[in-house]
Amino acid sequence: MATRFAGLTKGRQIALTFGSAAILLLVTVALLTAPPAVPPFALVRTAATPSEAWLYDRHGVLLDSSRVDFARRRLAWTPLDQVSPVTRATLVAAEDRRFASHGGVDWLALGATLKARLSGHTARGASTISMQVAGYLNPDLARPGARGWRDKLRQMRAAQALEAAWSKDQILEAYLNLAGFRGETQGIGAAALGLFGTTPASLSRDDALLLAGLLPDPQASPERLARRACRLSHEPDCARFPALAASALGPARSLQLDPGLAPHLADRLLVKPGMRVRTTLDAAIQRYAIEALRHQLQGLGGTRARDGAVVVVDNASGDVLAYVGGIGGASTAPAVDNAASYRQAGSTLKPFLYAQAIERGYLTPASILDDSPVQLDTASGLYVPQNYDRGFKGPVSARTALAGSLNVPAVRTLLLVGVDPFRDRLWDLGYHGMVEDGGYYGFSLALGSAEVTLLEQVAAYRALAMGGRWSPLRLTGDGPRVRARAVITPAAAWLVGDMIADPNARAATFGLDSALRLPFWAAVKTGTSKAMRDNWCIGYTGRFTVGVWVGNAEGDPMRAVSGTSGAAPVWRDVMTALAGAAAEPAPPTGVEARRIAFAGAVEQPRREWFLKGTGQALIATVPAEARRPHFTNPIAGSVYALDPDIPLGRQRLAVTVTGAAAAHRVLLDRADIGAADATPQILPARGQHRLRLVDLGGRVADQVLFTVR
Repeated sequence: MATRFAGLTKGRQIALTFGSAAILLLVTVALLTAPPAVPPFALVRTAATPSEAWLYDRHGVLLDSSRVDFARRRLAWTPLDQVSPVTRATLVAAEDRRFASHGGVDWLALGATLKARLSGHTARGASTISMQVAGYLNPDLARPGARGWRDKLRQMRAAQALEAAWSKDQILEAYLNLAGFRGETQGIGAAALGLFGTTPASLSRDDALLLAGLLPDPQASPERLARRACRLSHEPDCARFPALAASALGPARSLQLDPGLAPHLADRLLVKPGMRVRTTLDAAIQRYAIEALRHQLQGLGGTRARDGAVVVVDNASGDVLAYVGGIGGASTAPAVDNAASYRQAGSTLKPFLYAQAIERGYLTPASILDDSPVQLDTASGLYVPQNYDRGFKGPVSARTALAGSLNVPAVRTLLLVGVDPFRDRLWDLGYHGMVEDGGYYGFSLALGSAEVTLLEQVAAYRALAMGGRWSPLRLTGDGPRVRARAVITPAAAWLVGDMIADPNARAATFGLDSALRLPFWAAVKTGTSKAMRDNWCIGYTGRFTVGVWVGNAEGDPMRAVSGTSGAAPVWRDVMTALAGAAAEPAPPTGVEARRIAFAGAVEQPRREWFLKGTGQALIATVPAEARRPHFTNPIAGSVYALDPDIPLGRQRLAVTVTGAAAAHRVLLDRADIGAADATPQILPARGQHRLRLVDLGGRVADQVLFTVR
């Protein structure tokens, strides 16, 4: 009895030992295979940031999209009910046909896999959709090389935990959004658009079969994909699949169903994945601006001008309604945003110069300016401005000079205003690329030697339309509304607008029926930069300001493009579509109208507008006898070089004098060379020389020093 009891006790001890060891082993295995915590479904869905960002117009219409995250390519999370039923059914049948009935682990499939491996046959994978989702949520479970028993057990337990926490629909929805289909393409949304150019809701059964074929082998060739889709279809006739597979795996489609209306603005505003930015743009106006620019560039041809830009602004709000940075086409630099790129302004700065001169009382629209050759001494040498047509028109009114875009009168106006004050005025009007002082730009600032952007141009011209009040433009719906500040007086702004809206005043330069003439009131100015690199046309009505730039983004000159044949036709087309019958703005307080005539019939009699108190009925130039005589050539400080290849007799220098010079003589180094009004020709020797202009009494009226080398 004692022996039997001892044996029983010993057996119990062994059993207890084995039991304890088994429990310890199970605890150890449980600890070693403990799955990661299951995150809430809502958190996973929120954290799935798309690689794209989207741009919308002011009405919520999609304009464009831009890829921001280059680590992976996926779109916004696609709800399960937005995936076609045939796609859901096909993918589940191919990947996990008992998905609806198992609890995360398909034990039947697992047993079949073990049996196949023990018998030496090829084993089909037993990973369920739930296990795959667990791997997507916790990359450690599905990392390369994670094929050991411990990793498999962890993934199985994670799948079971997932099934306990989420519904089947949530698991399937997460699977469709997290699965990789091809290369960097992740999720059903990106796969549908990237491979088939459609939405998940529109996927067909054939599309779904191809997607199912890619899941186990995302890098499959078209031939291998076609064979797998055929097997999954269980159809005898699979002739269509090779072509379908080749099409799906061909050149990558854009992951967007938007029309691509504002790519340059999208690149500017969309900086974070998943952003949805509502702009101030109007999709209809944007489309029209694009088509107007495309039509003009196609008409010009790529050998004349390849690029352009258009900006349309609502005057009252400052909202940008159209932003076209380029259209591609024949462009060799289609990614350049020409609406925000700095280019030489050309004559487009002249209205602000004349406004400043009028505001200060230096000029009226009727003031006579001399459009004749002029030479100005500068630190870098002589500055000799020329008109666009290389000709000169003699005495002209300020109205004609500005509307006709004459260069020499503009330079003479800048001499009145001053380079530094004009540069400061331009800065106040938002031209913030002008970071140097006036001396850096010199007299050529009157002709637009400074670099500006189209956005800056439109904002400044909008200030003229708003009575001289400037405020920043708005590009986004949540952009701040900055209170406008007065830069130009309302009277001067209105007078300049009236001058550049006058078709008769610009007729001598542009003709009566140019692209600048509209069937309603519009103020407009063109500009062409040095060497024909840039062509501008900016103008406004009471409601809108439209700016157009045409040129070559890479900076090479245009060919056979004039001030009215480049940007102006685009401006005309856009403005005509926008404005309808725009009303002429009423004159503000502080201006008055007068009937005027010009002495010597310089221009035809007309009604003219003036600042109050500055009007006059007869406009006349200062008579020559009232002007101090002085040399106009050579200019003081000039340096002339004799050319050894040209005969000396053909290198004579003409001495010209203006003013009341009839009773004066010209002395060259004390030698009398003739009457001042006879335009003496001189051929001085090398060295420094002094010219004196003396009256009959020997008094010196003017003198200049120049050098011959």
